[in-house]
Amino acid sequence: MATLVDDLTTLARADESLIDVERVALAEAVDTSWQNVETASVELVADTARTVRADEGQLHRVLENLFRNAVTHGQADTIIVGELDEDAGFFVEDDGTGIPPPDRDAIFERGYTTDDTGTGVGLAIVREIVDAHDWEITVREGDAGGARFEIVGLSA
Repeated sequence: MATLVDDLTTLARADESLIDVERVALAEAVDTSWQNVETASVELVADTARTVRADEGQLHRVLENLFRNAVTHGQADTIIVGELDEDAGFFVEDDGTGIPPPDRDAIFERGYTTDDTGTGVGLAIVREIVDAHDWEITVREGDAGGARFEIVGLSA
């Protein structure tokens, strides 16, 4: 219930300006976000020394929602966070069930879910926060067949 309230509050504020953009160590944001998600026995592999300009709280929400999506909907055993060379970007990849190509655009729409108990707001929030930062997000198949979210256009 608390997650749903947080998600709905984030959606309600999504059209507002970014509140506090600062330099954020991505590795620290990953660690903090990981601690805020129930991950059961899922393993996190994070390899990044990147610093990004972001609203730290909103960056945490992006990471938490991507982690939660991989655990809850993707049934992942491992989640990897790493750097992309181009555009000072990063990726969040899992080894779960993946996202079929026809659904890859729809997953960011409010209300879209494949789970009867899902709210359909988690990835919509991710897209809105990414857009508010003037970043870009794409989803494709990861190396292990799961989902791979790539976020680019970050400035250090």
